[in-house]
Amino acid sequence: MPSISTKGRQMPASPIRKLVPFAEAAKKRGTSVIHLNIGQPDIDTPQVALDAIRNLDRTVIEYSHSAGYESYRKGLADYYGQHDIHVTHEQIIITNGGSEALLFGMMACFEPGDELIIPEPYYANYNSFALAAGVKVIPVRSSISDGFALPPIAAFEALITPRTKGILICNPGNPTGTLYSKAELETLREIVLKHDLYLFADEVYREFCYDGAKHFSAMSLPGLEQNVVLVDSVSKRYSMCGARVGAFITRNAELYNTVLKFAQARLSPPTFGQIASEAALRTPQSYFDAVVAEYVQRRNILVDGLNTIPGVTCPKPKGAFYCVAELPIDDADTFCQWLLESFSHQGHTVMMAPCSGFYAEPATGKQQVRLAYVLEQPLLKLAVECLREALQQYPGTLRNAEATTAATR
Repeated sequence: MPSISTKGRQMPASPIRKLVPFAEAAKKRGTSVIHLNIGQPDIDTPQVALDAIRNLDRTVIEYSHSAGYESYRKGLADYYGQHDIHVTHEQIIITNGGSEALLFGMMACFEPGDELIIPEPYYANYNSFALAAGVKVIPVRSSISDGFALPPIAAFEALITPRTKGILICNPGNPTGTLYSKAELETLREIVLKHDLYLFADEVYREFCYDGAKHFSAMSLPGLEQNVVLVDSVSKRYSMCGARVGAFITRNAELYNTVLKFAQARLSPPTFGQIASEAALRTPQSYFDAVVAEYVQRRNILVDGLNTIPGVTCPKPKGAFYCVAELPIDDADTFCQWLLESFSHQGHTVMMAPCSGFYAEPATGKQQVRLAYVLEQPLLKLAVECLREALQQYPGTLRNAEATTAATR
């Protein structure tokens, strides 16, 4: 029997999707599963995007330019200008989701064995993209105690070696919802300039900032015109995850031309997705105002509710639509599986993503879970009730373990 490649064996399973078989089995048993494991919003896609597909009048679904339709790229450049990100359409490559933008960028910027520093916890698929590109992820730890703020400059400096070639941030963050300030980004600017690094900025949650906080783009940092790679996507902005349309943006002409060769090798980004995405640029501001207001309410219900459960710690995020909660449990992977296999509350249970997959060393996130507040408010209230009851029943809840130990002394 032919063997599987080393890279294939090392590719990690998604912590977000690996529990799907257990969720499917729970549903077959009649248990309703509240999906807080994945960033799939239930928010309606903008009507202008849906109409563009419904009213499509084409006789051939053709390839686009490998960089994407010029009209869409010009529209995107205008959109970025409204967010103080000043680029031209010739500095934008449309990709198959933000995922392809990250993968192309890593393959173009780094040699196999080069090191990429990422604040952790971080989006689990960064590990997969880095492995595919032969890049070594070097985590710099952030802490739940300060809301996962950007680690200090000294923490980054301590990790830099001759193989360090880049830093990757997600702002606002997945999985934490942390929004980095302009001052925090300026500390990164110092490091990037000092060591001549690439700065990858995953900004796909740009629209979702709360409590009066404003998003500041890494592309707006002066002096980093040749260093910054901006990764973007329509998936969350317009609730169009299935469109699979992202963007790779750089002012570095040599890097742009290099990534374009990778884009040419995969021919073109999705035609239908680009049509919908270009139309979505006409989405009125009222859409985003309503969505942000809804997410604030959802966040407050979930995060405030979690913090009323004994032993649970959950910082209130200022962006995106995720939060990380630390639970009084022995093991988050075991607990999340137990919720789907062995627990129900009034016919319901909750699916979450264990945070072991969001850290370079899985044991670091052993007691943490990521929750996505992407469902309607009554379901989030019910999810909190379920988790409150589950932590009373779960055999690995730490206070239960302590009580058992005390009883046997």
